Amino acid sequence: MAKKKKEPIWIARDLSRCSGCRKCEIACSLFHEKRIWPEASMVRVFMLVPGLEFPHLCTQCEDYPCVKACPFNALSVSEETGAVLVNEEKCTACAKCIMACPGGIPHMHPKEKRIVICDLCNGDPQCVRVCREGEWNVLKKVRRRDRAYKLYARKPEQITRDLATKFYGEKGEEFV
Repeated sequence: MAKKKKEPIWIARDLSRCSGCRKCEIACSLFHEKRIWPEASMVRVFMLVPGLEFPHLCTQCEDYPCVKACPFNALSVSEETGAVLVNEEKCTACAKCIMACPGGIPHMHPKEKRIVICDLCNGDPQCVRVCREGEWNVLKKVRRRDRAYKLYARKPEQITRDLATKFYGEKGEEFV
């Protein structure tokens, strides 16, 4: 029997619902590092303004600028999930992918000489699972169709500015 091909996925986000619990960071580091280690998590929670916390993770841009920028072909795209995959043996941590990413999302592993980018946990994102279990539903796994991925590929400062304005109106920009 032929194996059914998975449809690529995406993690939709409703950042205004985030409580800042950081369970997404914990779940990610437990899954990938086998211990709680937020610095090595592929999901990073930012709080640039008190009370405005949100998860920041790869958006799998349609044009994958990080993959194109890698001079060592250490980054590839999973055909099954659409996630960016890092070949740890080829990655030199040159940071060209970080500079190419509109959101500055890839980051250096805190101990190993390699880049960390969300790999969508092979199609079962642990951050989504724990967010759903907590009923926050900030992160949701959806089919990767007709999404404006690059809208989410922004730097944390830009996202914080938008959230502050959403919560506090025009005065919100004064907090950032």
